[in-house]
Amino acid sequence: MKKDIKADKQRPYKLSHQKICLTGVNFEKRSVIGYVDLTIHPLRPDLKRVKVNFKQGCIYRICINDQWEAAFLYNDPTQEICQGDAKQRNLDFFQNCHLSAMNAVDADNVNGEVTIKMPPETIPLIAELRPFRICIEYSLENPKGGIHFVVPDINDDMADRGAHMFSYGHENSSRLWFPCIDTFCEPCTWKIEITCHRDMTAVSCGDLIEVVYSPCLMKKTFHYYISTPVSAPNIAIAVGPFEILVDPNMHEVTHFCLPHLSGILKHTTGYIHEAFEFYEELLSSRYPYSYYKQVFVDESYADVSVYATMTIFSTNLLHSSRIIDQTFHTRNFMAQAVAQQFFGTFISMDGWSDAWLPKGIAGYLSTLFIKRTFGNNEFRYEINKILKEVADYENKVGGIVLDPTKKESNVHYSTKNPHTISPMYAEMFYKKATLVIRILEHRIGTELILQALNKLLSLAYTASQQKFLNNNWTNMLLSTNSFLKIISTVTGKDILPFLEQWVYQSGCARFYGNFVFNRKRNVVELEIKQDNSSKGALKYVGPLTVTIQELDGSFNHTFKIEENKTKFEITCHSKSRRNKKKKIPLMTGEEVDMDLSAMDADSPVLWLRLDPELNTLRQCAWEQPDYMWQYQLRYERDVVAQKEAIEALYKFGTPATRLALTDTIENDSCYYKVRCDACLCLSSVANSMVSSWAGPPAMMTIFRKTFGSHSCPSIIRQNNFNNFQHYFLLKTMPKAMAQLRNIHSICPMEVMRFLIDLFKYNDNSKNKYSDNYYRAALIEALCETVTPAVTTVSLSGPGLSTDYLSTDMRLILEECTRCLNLEKLLPCYRHTVTVSCLKLIRTMQKFGHLPNDPDLFQAYANYGVFMDVRLAALTALVDYVKSEHSKSILEWLLDLVETDKDTVIRHKVLMLLVDNPPFKKGDSNSLNTMELVDRLWILMNSTLCCDSRLRCGVADFYYILYGRTRPSCVPIPENMMVLNLKQKTTFLNPAIVPEKLQDDIFEEELSTEENIYRQSRREPGEIIVTPKRKIENPANPKSQYESAFLSFVKSSTGLETTKPESGATPAKQIKIDSEGKVTAFDLMGKAPVDLINPKRRRKKINTSTNININTTNQETKRKCQKKKVK
Repeated sequence: MKKDIKADKQRPYKLSHQKICLTGVNFEKRSVIGYVDLTIHPLRPDLKRVKVNFKQGCIYRICINDQWEAAFLYNDPTQEICQGDAKQRNLDFFQNCHLSAMNAVDADNVNGEVTIKMPPETIPLIAELRPFRICIEYSLENPKGGIHFVVPDINDDMADRGAHMFSYGHENSSRLWFPCIDTFCEPCTWKIEITCHRDMTAVSCGDLIEVVYSPCLMKKTFHYYISTPVSAPNIAIAVGPFEILVDPNMHEVTHFCLPHLSGILKHTTGYIHEAFEFYEELLSSRYPYSYYKQVFVDESYADVSVYATMTIFSTNLLHSSRIIDQTFHTRNFMAQAVAQQFFGTFISMDGWSDAWLPKGIAGYLSTLFIKRTFGNNEFRYEINKILKEVADYENKVGGIVLDPTKKESNVHYSTKNPHTISPMYAEMFYKKATLVIRILEHRIGTELILQALNKLLSLAYTASQQKFLNNNWTNMLLSTNSFLKIISTVTGKDILPFLEQWVYQSGCARFYGNFVFNRKRNVVELEIKQDNSSKGALKYVGPLTVTIQELDGSFNHTFKIEENKTKFEITCHSKSRRNKKKKIPLMTGEEVDMDLSAMDADSPVLWLRLDPELNTLRQCAWEQPDYMWQYQLRYERDVVAQKEAIEALYKFGTPATRLALTDTIENDSCYYKVRCDACLCLSSVANSMVSSWAGPPAMMTIFRKTFGSHSCPSIIRQNNFNNFQHYFLLKTMPKAMAQLRNIHSICPMEVMRFLIDLFKYNDNSKNKYSDNYYRAALIEALCETVTPAVTTVSLSGPGLSTDYLSTDMRLILEECTRCLNLEKLLPCYRHTVTVSCLKLIRTMQKFGHLPNDPDLFQAYANYGVFMDVRLAALTALVDYVKSEHSKSILEWLLDLVETDKDTVIRHKVLMLLVDNPPFKKGDSNSLNTMELVDRLWILMNSTLCCDSRLRCGVADFYYILYGRTRPSCVPIPENMMVLNLKQKTTFLNPAIVPEKLQDDIFEEELSTEENIYRQSRREPGEIIVTPKRKIENPANPKSQYESAFLSFVKSSTGLETTKPESGATPAKQIKIDSEGKVTAFDLMGKAPVDLINPKRRRKKINTSTNININTTNQETKRKCQKKKVK
């Protein structure tokens, strides 16, 4: 796998080793202090600068080989995407600036926030291409991203509080907590040292070498070493009072959790060794590292964050042996994490355009584990679900391009950088990559693709055992081109056409088909159309499989699709028979008895299916008579076919459909998720047949027969959840029955009494499993029964009150209140009952049964409440904002986005607003104000600069409200420049300075600062004129005061830049204290870079004199000269 290196993007140096030493972790101040050592191998004898990524921290000094201090420049244009006051408030303008700003600091483009000038003393060293070390001393205080401190607000020491911290980030975000070359394509070996309090445990990547206590025995230092090359984005740490559990089945695996959770930790992680055994057997390759660690933390950035030899999970994934529902999700997450250790950390992407490969392969492997653990039905059901989600997203939002190097998607953001894409796009990106790898498996064969994956792992393992040379470790990087070559080598097949169709372009195919049977010729005339006009549509050219079930068996036919409208003829293998009863052979080989009285007497066709194996990214709208869908539901053994039939039967409210659905629900051999879907479909069919429905409400008889007491069927039996199929059916059927409506469009009284009785007779005393999810499902069923209130409006009387509730609504409210009060005394797992109660209360408010009051939801949405409860309350508040146009609540929600301590809540609030916006583009709404535009613009432009997921989430919300052009509420400014949106040409970001100016800026800034320092130390009456210092002359004394980066580009350079508005923040500020010591602050007044005397570098400086540099250094010199003369 040779890395594809572009000549203009080649890094002039290589990183072979890095050391991270965190000497202090302070939970009270939420700060970290330490240093990093980077071992650099120059590739050119004329190397002048090294670029490093680092954000939001203070750099004290940079030293080369512990001998020579190095000057450095700091420039981070992502702190303010659109410089100055961008009055046009144009999303296209923002996104163009956003992409250019991210590229300006992208390590894949050999860029970075910190540019280190090589001292003159290193010239002989570099000329001989000898390696050197760069030591960067830094600190972080109250970080806004990258590291999260969880410090409970109680009076106790930190260990007893359960205080802990951990690193996090979106894609390559390690720059947020330590200086590094923040790219996946620069792997190296690592040494990590973390010093913490003796009651704490520090967990990091690699092998734990030793733990050393300080002489006072109050602190201890954990030493980790990673001998396998790993890139910086795959490095993480976690520090806290963790309880440690060594896996009893696999001693190389260690689990960490917060205090008092070790009991459920043991049960949750008890099966993880099965995932390792499965992947090692499947790939014919051993786990690539020596150890593996699982750390469970609170307020995690995501449910799963995977790093080299280590995964950080959310504590919410832990569960006891009494919990059923969470088990499936947790095992799936853990299996994904282990798969990403093989493809994602050990073999990582070469660049963002190659991200689809490791992510898709890891997803593909995890789906195979699902197939092994939960069965083929679960596997196919999940694949079909993912396919539908991806197709719906592309149809609604736009296409997903897996490799955007050739073509971008038609969305409102750039897909060429991971920090500019929408969070929802990123989620669908991973799912589509998984589907594409699965389709590739079908094209080349399961055995061959596993051989190719084994070849990749073998090459990577061989490379990882070699010592550093220029290209030794490139086999640990995976690119689209290298993958193409590996597939060609192993299989002898060319998959370039496959990549051109599914990887280099976006969209999915959309098929519309129907057929008729020609009795005279005994053929099926098939017509398939493609819709290429919709958003996210793809013109598909390639093979398509059609399965036809006839009287004599099931037959597959493959056709070549080339045009938008294609007609085919299928010759039937069997002829129509007049006898209505016979055994029909199915695809599985079994023969079943069918009642053929419903079908056409002249046709031997029972049903047709398009692409039955899901080997194409597509949406299918297939037309066939209702009896064919009924036959397909009854007799087809594939869960995907049964799911398709259920979705089609929503449109056919007939007694035959009712009977087919009823038989499916009662069939114990049918997959439980299909039976649950049939329940929901039957409620819809029953509502469409309400005028002709005879007998008890739908599913009432089935429920009492299955779950009712033997002596009294109307009373439910004691809970016994040993049969998981019956358990999930028990949860779904009440919710489906609650959706039934009578001729007056209200829930039948019989159903209402039935649901109340389920609460009354619920007995879980002898059940070994918890019933919290079942009770939550019953409350959700009550929520489904609520319909709009019919009330008399009085203009003078009081408003809504519980005194005027109907009998049914009063019963519902009383049951909800009882459950909420019981939850406060005996809270259940994940507070599922409280979540359902809040949803019920909001539904009653929305339908006019209760007064619209957001105070209850605000109380439940405050920090400190369990996350699921907060999300339920926030969902209600977002809905309240939309219905009541509440400006105060919307501002309160945006305050949460900006300041809440839990990063997940901040992200989820944005996603809720995107899914249910208060208004949309063009709507006349009181919330559509200039103040809201300004606030959202400031949030995504500068405030959320340390969390790209939040920044892109705000951009999504902005797009939903205002589109891609100027919001209608924003007045057109005078003399506004007209932007060419078609060519996407706009101003350059003035904070992005080209490399050709950096040497001049270094020279000029160092000379200016030295001059200022000498002026501050002059004697009274003395006039000093300091000539410009030449950096190139090593004989001249080196200044010990380094400069921060200049935030503007001189107009004389010929670059197009925007002119700063009057009163704009100074580009740079140099401060001199009373002792004459100098410190330089960052550009645009953000993220200070402390450049202090090395002897006093960790002490704060009390500044007394400010000299603002707003234009150029020449003007500063003139000001200084005036001061001297005076």
